[in-house]
Amino acid sequence: MKKLICLFALIFITVSCKGGKGDYVLPTSTGNTNKILVVIKGNDWDGRIGDEIRTVFGEHQVGLPQPETLLSVSQIDPIGFKGFMRNSKAVLIVREGEKERIVVEKNKYAAPQILIYATAKNKTGLVNLIRNKGKEIIKLFKDADIQFAQRIFKKERVDENQFKTIKKLGVTIDIPKRFNLVEDTGDFLWLRQHLKSGIARGDGSNNILLYSYPLEDENKVADNITAMRDVIGEKYIPGSKEGMYMITEQAYTPFTYDAEIDEKKAYETRGKWEVKNDFMAGPFINYTIIDKENKRVIVFEGFTYAPSVNKRDFIFELEAIGKSLKIK
Repeated sequence: MKKLICLFALIFITVSCKGGKGDYVLPTSTGNTNKILVVIKGNDWDGRIGDEIRTVFGEHQVGLPQPETLLSVSQIDPIGFKGFMRNSKAVLIVREGEKERIVVEKNKYAAPQILIYATAKNKTGLVNLIRNKGKEIIKLFKDADIQFAQRIFKKERVDENQFKTIKKLGVTIDIPKRFNLVEDTGDFLWLRQHLKSGIARGDGSNNILLYSYPLEDENKVADNITAMRDVIGEKYIPGSKEGMYMITEQAYTPFTYDAEIDEKKAYETRGKWEVKNDFMAGPFINYTIIDKENKRVIVFEGFTYAPSVNKRDFIFELEAIGKSLKIK
């Protein structure tokens, strides 16, 4: 993710905007993905409003081996929100006002940037607003992060025409060039990026899988996601010895949600994988897409192996790649 952050700075170094008296240039925004700056008075941050923010934004991301929050938050007093601090990429401004509402503003002080204003008449109203609209606010921040990442991936995408499986599937997908080929049979694609940070250096990796299978009964697709990925794991993803291969971790039930990829019905599944009869394991994210027109199911899966380091941001990157998939 460090490389991703650096690329934000390189690609979005300047942004021209139309002003009333001509053009002006916005500075580059600062900040990591999945991290927001909360602009709120110190007393409120230490009180009920801050407690509610920490509760809502402190919810754990499902499917990860270690507890990691959906978003990381830091706080600054409104009086300190000026100068360089206003260039933060993702900002939540909590304040009292006449109307209870959520307002979104983009690229006000820097680019890319999203500012979300949470306003209510009093402190009790702000607590209730965060409690009731917290998931909506989180989605706004997450969606903006996905869009930011996808813009970068589109700039540095690999030439997908070199892969037999992608050509046969008839899809496009923005995969960064740092992913290298492991296997490409024409029916199954496996790409891998070696991670270069933390204890996982040398051994850690982010992985992408892409394949399809015939659509027989749409109503059974969601129930068969785990079984299908286990079939694929046994066939294509071996362990270090005979009889070892990737399966869905048996002690952890994956979470499946309704989703949409390329305006088509899909399912997002988050869970943990492991290698049968071995000690390797990690998180995965799976997008199972129903392609009715071609009577098939397309599967994108990303999985991470990164021992002893946090994995939320690695899975986030795979999520952004998966959501860029389009059927020609």
